[in-house]
Amino acid sequence: MAGQTVKIAVLCACGEMAVRQVNQFIDFGELWWDAEFTCDGCGTYRCEHAGPGAAPDDGWRQALLAANGAARLRLVGSVPSLVQAMKVFREVSGVSLPQARRFVEQLSGDGVEGTLVEMEFLKTRLRLRGIPVDVDR
Repeated sequence: MAGQTVKIAVLCACGEMAVRQVNQFIDFGELWWDAEFTCDGCGTYRCEHAGPGAAPDDGWRQALLAANGAARLRLVGSVPSLVQAMKVFREVSGVSLPQARRFVEQLSGDGVEGTLVEMEFLKTRLRLRGIPVDVDR
């Protein structure tokens, strides 16, 4: 899994239409985001964000989902350790214990939905803890 990209048309301060390219990828075992802004009208180019962690703007994540579709992470066996599965969700998302438990319950049901990159990242982390999961598109 290399990553996902979406290009969003936005209005530049100069009044021309510009492009914001948002990328999500896994690098050195971490989930990363970056966003670049380019305006051909005035020649502006800037990196708006680059780094690990959650997207700086939820609208960017929604644009990735709209452009690339959602993926679903599901359990493909039984959870050998509820604690280990909850730890992954707490480490990755910083959620509370009750929220982590709900995520683990979702794995057993309809699954957890997100971008393909997010689900592949979670899949790797969960499998390292012995939790049998897979990603559906």
